[in-house]
Amino acid sequence: MKTYFLATNDVESTSIRFNKQRNATAEKVLKEGMPALLELYRQMEIKATFFFTGEIAEKYPDIVRMVLPDGHEVACHGYSHEDEFALDRLGYHQQCSQMRKAKDILEGIAGVSVVSFRAPALRVNEFTPKALESSGFQIDSSISSQRADSFLSFGALKKLDRLMAPRMPYYADTASLSRRGHSRILEIPVSALLVPYIGTFMRIAPALTKSLAAVLHHEAKLTGKPVNFLIHPNECIVEEDEDSVARRSANPLQYLLAEKLRTNLKKKNLGSGAIKLFREHLQFFRDRGYAFYTLQQYRTDIFN
Repeated sequence: MKTYFLATNDVESTSIRFNKQRNATAEKVLKEGMPALLELYRQMEIKATFFFTGEIAEKYPDIVRMVLPDGHEVACHGYSHEDEFALDRLGYHQQCSQMRKAKDILEGIAGVSVVSFRAPALRVNEFTPKALESSGFQIDSSISSQRADSFLSFGALKKLDRLMAPRMPYYADTASLSRRGHSRILEIPVSALLVPYIGTFMRIAPALTKSLAAVLHHEAKLTGKPVNFLIHPNECIVEEDEDSVARRSANPLQYLLAEKLRTNLKKKNLGSGAIKLFREHLQFFRDRGYAFYTLQQYRTDIFN
């Protein structure tokens, strides 16, 4: 059975160290984080999908243009990663406005059609499938099936339905991206099995993430399920300058879990450490004969 690895990258101005959006972080992502990831993909001859926020693309359009020469997919990560614009807090018309604004910015810079979407912080609600359809998207990758660590993230209660989400890619329900249905949106879940297969967890628990990769490999060989790994270019930089650490939540429990504890854990193995670990995972799947696809290429080859 043919097996697929989908390298997906969320490009935003979020500072891991300072827990907020920063222009200084965006500039380091442009000058250091993105070049490091692109060079890794170039060396390993991998095509990847890059989800850009409209905000970072608007301020730093070269961050989008730099992925085009190597044939990577330009995808949308909403307009802003600020908490007030989280999709699970917005109604249908507000989501459409945010999605279309970001899509227009990205298509204007890249000169290509943008069909893939991932919600900032993976936060969605019942209006998101319809908003995606209305905004011209075909693919979503905001659901992480059977991921059980969501209590450490923002919007945790609204992510509980993902524990029952299908593991294989599926066309979503018109009122829930976590269920099969009859919408035109193909959901390609981020890989997880209790814990997520993402850059953050890879850096926090390298040995456990290697074990997870082995389990996902066996699942892929049995079922054909693609391995969808999520990483951020801001994990590939180290910020040493002085700044204040922001507090985003007034809720004491959410502040303790989703900010204080999570932020401290996320500081491990940043910069070259993240690149080294990621290279090992890419090599693991390359050695086992995986095809490295963009999301758009996967949809075209498998679902058309």
